[in-house]
Amino acid sequence: MGKKIIDFEQAEKNARIRDFENEKLEYAQNFGGISKEEIDNAMAILSKASGKEVFLGTKRSPQSKVRFAQILQTNYDFLREKDYLTAKEKTFLLDVVSFIAFDSNCIVDDVKAKNPVPLNISELAKKIKLTRANTSLSVNSLVKKGILAKAESGIEGNNAKAYSLYVNPHIIYAGDKDNVNEALKTMFFKSMKMKILKDLPDKLF
Repeated sequence: MGKKIIDFEQAEKNARIRDFENEKLEYAQNFGGISKEEIDNAMAILSKASGKEVFLGTKRSPQSKVRFAQILQTNYDFLREKDYLTAKEKTFLLDVVSFIAFDSNCIVDDVKAKNPVPLNISELAKKIKLTRANTSLSVNSLVKKGILAKAESGIEGNNAKAYSLYVNPHIIYAGDKDNVNEALKTMFFKSMKMKILKDLPDKLF
């Protein structure tokens, strides 16, 4: 009985055809049963009619507009186990969560504003309903522990320096965890070498 000759070239072609058909089926399933060819043709007609290149997109859901800052749970739990934060510091961090701007992680007056303005100590104190003295104590303590960072942002009245406040993204972050703001990385680079912080279980950079 002779050996069966396998045409590997034809087998490869058949495999490619199967993959292509599976891709088409998956595409149709994702777009309500409409094939890729039909969608491409429709896009081409719309582009020709409008004189502009048209892209397929989906309407953003109402939830896409929801603002949020994420607490890195494993890291927060690690700090809690180490008794790294006082009760006042934990309360302070919870109070400022709603003022953390997306991407910059800066504490600002309005996270929904197109160009949010950083809050100084006095303004922040009013927002979270604390005295300026207590707010300043919490800020300075958290800066020393590497949880917050100060960046000089100009001159206030009486030639006093104004500072913008930023939250360490390894603890609380409002932004894309896979694409942390480069300025924020630089700001907290040294902090992440501090005792305890350098041992945080989860690192974003």
